[in-house]
Amino acid sequence: MQRLRSLSLVRRSLQSQSHNHYSSISALRYNHSQIRHFQDEVLVEGRAFSRAAILNRPSKLNAITTSMAGRLQRLYESWEDNSQIGFVTMKGSGRAFCSGADMVTIYHLLQEGDDAACKEFFRTLYQFIYLLGTYLKPNLTILDGITMGGGAGIAVPGMFRIATDKTVFATPEVQIGFHPDAGASFYLSRLPGYLGEFLALTGERLNGAELVACGLATHFSLNAKLAWIEERLGQLMTDDPSVISESLAQYGDLVYIDKNSVLHKIDRIDKYFCHDTVEEIVDALKSGESHDELCSTALKKLKEASPLSLKITLQSIREGRFQPLDQCLAREYRTSSHCMSKQVSGDFCEGIRARLVDKDFTPKWDTSLEAVTKDMVDFYFAPLPTSEPELNLPTVLREPFM
Repeated sequence: MQRLRSLSLVRRSLQSQSHNHYSSISALRYNHSQIRHFQDEVLVEGRAFSRAAILNRPSKLNAITTSMAGRLQRLYESWEDNSQIGFVTMKGSGRAFCSGADMVTIYHLLQEGDDAACKEFFRTLYQFIYLLGTYLKPNLTILDGITMGGGAGIAVPGMFRIATDKTVFATPEVQIGFHPDAGASFYLSRLPGYLGEFLALTGERLNGAELVACGLATHFSLNAKLAWIEERLGQLMTDDPSVISESLAQYGDLVYIDKNSVLHKIDRIDKYFCHDTVEEIVDALKSGESHDELCSTALKKLKEASPLSLKITLQSIREGRFQPLDQCLAREYRTSSHCMSKQVSGDFCEGIRARLVDKDFTPKWDTSLEAVTKDMVDFYFAPLPTSEPELNLPTVLREPFM
């Protein structure tokens, strides 16, 4: 607790100037009713010795915005400083935990030429994810319903991650000309074998039981039991992770993996996705297509994705395997910024248009897989121009231990 207080004091001193700067901007940009609206998008539930943040955009599947990420950051910082709060929880309202970033808003901002607002979103989101990955108190996430993209990014760093029979997990960013971000290159690269590459390149979905089996979730519960779990958590007067874990286990359910689950196909996934290049992965899948349904399904997904995104994503996962969380987030921020610049390709905007705006589901990618060069891919990993700041994370104050 003394370490926590000391950290908070130093952090507040170093960040006060930055907070004052953004507070001034917010005061100028938003009126009182808008601020109230932003607060309503992340609700707070007070409990005896804990707090819960509730993502509250159910009509948008709780897609996260800049204001939501910023509010979550402020809430979690204040809760970490508060000695009367032992642990924190995050959950979603409606049928989703969080479907990821609000890509439709990002698309319209890019069409208007407001790249700065888009970069502010990714910077704010990634900073919050780093806070979660270095949090000093037990933090829980309830992955009930759709948990995709950036939604997975804010879920996975939780000390306790509760999946349910309603959970649908995926990282489908290559389908919109983007890359699995928000820490995905960190957590996907640490999955068994080459499962991370498979999930990142195909966007394959996992259910709640599969999340527990592969380690992305720590507990499983039927959706019908969540009210009991939350009632029990609300009664706890502790910051001891073992006590919280025991309480979760009391209401947990056994995990049974369906016989058709991709997790039963790990050996074959490793065989096909272990190769160094996307082209070699495609060739391996083609060689098994005639006798392995996994191959035909994966090939179909790869053909639908942006060829450039596939190559960027494979390199990102491979680099992430040897990097801590802060380096993964910093690299992902570079890649995201380069995607928005359109200097090499406009696939990002085209993918959002086709999948989420016009919904014609026929994106016109800028190039074929064979035409994507090493120089094109390397551009997305290069440092940002000197006029643009890199992602600044407080690594001296908050060493990642996730």
